[in-house]
Amino acid sequence: MSLNDCAMEGSVSDLEVCNLAFTGQFDQLKKCILADKSLASKTDQVHRTALHWACSAGHSDIVEFLLDLGVEVNLKDDARWRPIHIAASAGRDDIVKALITKGAKLNSVNHNGCTPLHYAASKDRYEIALMLLENGADPNITDKLESTPLHRASAKGNYRLIQLLLSQSASTNIQDSEGNTALHLACDEERVEAAKLLVEHGASIYIENKEKKTPLQIAKAGLGSLLRRIVEG
Repeated sequence: MSLNDCAMEGSVSDLEVCNLAFTGQFDQLKKCILADKSLASKTDQVHRTALHWACSAGHSDIVEFLLDLGVEVNLKDDARWRPIHIAASAGRDDIVKALITKGAKLNSVNHNGCTPLHYAASKDRYEIALMLLENGADPNITDKLESTPLHRASAKGNYRLIQLLLSQSASTNIQDSEGNTALHLACDEERVEAAKLLVEHGASIYIENKEKKTPLQIAKAGLGSLLRRIVEG
């Protein structure tokens, strides 16, 4: 079967439509879907639609086409990833904006309990994180490891993301499943500027994790002394 025959209804499989979306073959995809609009919502073997794959590859034209057709923006794949998770993780700014406009659920969680904001925070997607937060994303939501977006940004030392989260009322002292705060993680990864910023915004240097260690005890190379000076003057 040739993809050139896709004007004939039923001539293209669900998997092939998803492949057209992923590889950015817009004209061919459009021809297929206009011949059989049900293809726009069909899923492949991992329950991803053409919209999932277009978001993954960053094909804004295909995304806009599918959204204008009215495809469901919040469908989940096998791992409970929605298109907004994929677009946020992949750094697709324009696509995230389009999905938000069409009602994407910003606090939805995938199989790891992660929201789109968790991925934006860990991957330093500042503009995407800003859009998510301005449209109602919860800065204090926790994943299955009880980590917040601030935990993720702090572990990576994503300074501007940390600033943004703090400006949107992210709590500095939430503890994850290991008892670590964002400051524990920043100290453990030697993210000096991130650690200083957290302490300046109220992160406690005295909270113990499940190993009975405070951020000061985890800190290396004089960072602990620096943080103590900030707190104690």
